[in-house]
Amino acid sequence: MQGVGTIKRFLFVNRRAPWGTGYAVEALDAVLIAAAFDQDVSVLFVDDGVYQIKKGQDTRAIGVKNFSPAYGALATCDVEKLYVERESLKARGLGEGDLLVPVRVLGAKEVAELMDEQDVILSF
Repeated sequence: MQGVGTIKRFLFVNRRAPWGTGYAVEALDAVLIAAAFDQDVSVLFVDDGVYQIKKGQDTRAIGVKNFSPAYGALATCDVEKLYVERESLKARGLGEGDLLVPVRVLGAKEVAELMDEQDVILSF
């Protein structure tokens, strides 16, 4: 059993689009909290979650604050392990150049391997 204060590997899986629910902003908050407690944090964007880090988001028409620039600050919080599932990008007509932050693109097999390496997986 791991003791209190032991660093754990956390994987935050972002599956939902950034707007229409609170999941995306809640996931970002959880990532920042885990990082503040010096945990080993990774973030994976799959399905419509890839839209969370898409460049050029404009939320004025829907009357909500655009929180996507906050993803650029993750590196300053030592959150540098950002991943995107290749198939999710492709299905949405996106490429790495469409994204706000540097990511590592993984195939489905690599995503499964990443998940196997984690102590805690939180899906939003």
